[in-house]
Amino acid sequence: MTQKEFEALYENNWSEWKKFPNPDKKEYLFAPFGPGVYQLRHSSFDHDCPEEFILFGSGKNVAFRMSSLLPKPKGEGTRKNKEKREYILENIDRIEYRTIAFEHKEEARVFEKYVKGKESYIFST
Repeated sequence: MTQKEFEALYENNWSEWKKFPNPDKKEYLFAPFGPGVYQLRHSSFDHDCPEEFILFGSGKNVAFRMSSLLPKPKGEGTRKNKEKREYILENIDRIEYRTIAFEHKEEARVFEKYVKGKESYIFST
């Protein structure tokens, strides 16, 4: 994929920004049930945080992968980054996310590397 193609994907193919779901409020996560990339940021109305973007990632099942962004018992999966999970839980009402689906997980991994270099993140891995 060329640099121009990456830029076009980044600018045009994401889902709309959505509020990150709070499991205590029985809210829903809307994400691809297959390969893709996700990105989290502080809500557009949140001016208390100097870093707009929080983190990004990819997975062969984005919906499941994103469910591991919260500590147990609110989240699932085997993610081992306790600090990241607790940060998201503590700020859950001020976080938005967006996703982009891919046909193959290899495509998602390549795009994830592009996303990493595109913005500054609180958690860069």
